[in-house]
Amino acid sequence: MKNLIIIDHPLVKRDLTLLRNRKTPSHQFRAILRRTASLMAYEVSRDLRLKEIEIHTPLEKTTGVAVDQQIVLVPILRAGLGLVGGFVEVMPNARVGHIGLFRDEETLKPVDYYFKVPRNLNRALVLLLDPMLATGGSAAAAISFLKERGANTIRLVNLVSAPEGVRIVRKTHPDVVMYTCALDRELNNRGYILPGLGDAGDRMFGTE
Repeated sequence: MKNLIIIDHPLVKRDLTLLRNRKTPSHQFRAILRRTASLMAYEVSRDLRLKEIEIHTPLEKTTGVAVDQQIVLVPILRAGLGLVGGFVEVMPNARVGHIGLFRDEETLKPVDYYFKVPRNLNRALVLLLDPMLATGGSAAAAISFLKERGANTIRLVNLVSAPEGVRIVRKTHPDVVMYTCALDRELNNRGYILPGLGDAGDRMFGTE
């Protein structure tokens, strides 16, 4: 599918299996999600812009590189928080914003309750983080909010995606590249991904 990159690293596939398993307890789910996020971060940042810098090794002067691009991580609360730790380990200089959205269980439409992001988004690579891309409503709304605040380069990062959500994001924001570890089969009549892994927020925080 256009603008959809599937991260199919063997270790990601292994961890995704553990995350799907309903027997995986919350404390293990959180740890595995953080580890998986670090692996995902490598793929999402593969084409970061670099600049040459001069350094001194213990033996001589040489030339190395540094990242020459601002990075802003924006998790969609609350489940998106589970991806932040893994990304920050790989991108320690990244700034972090937050978007609070919840899905109305009757209409399945996103409702916003919190929005706080760093300034100068127009200069940054913005990574929008959420474990699940289900109906696509929350992701599309969050992308719109970020664009209104000046973001020009946005990448959507999900652990598991449904075809319905991918289509919505492609339709509303054709310029946004999506990264996911799995494109699952479909949504059920409650808007949950099948086979999916359940409600990521509930499984992270033990609130099932």
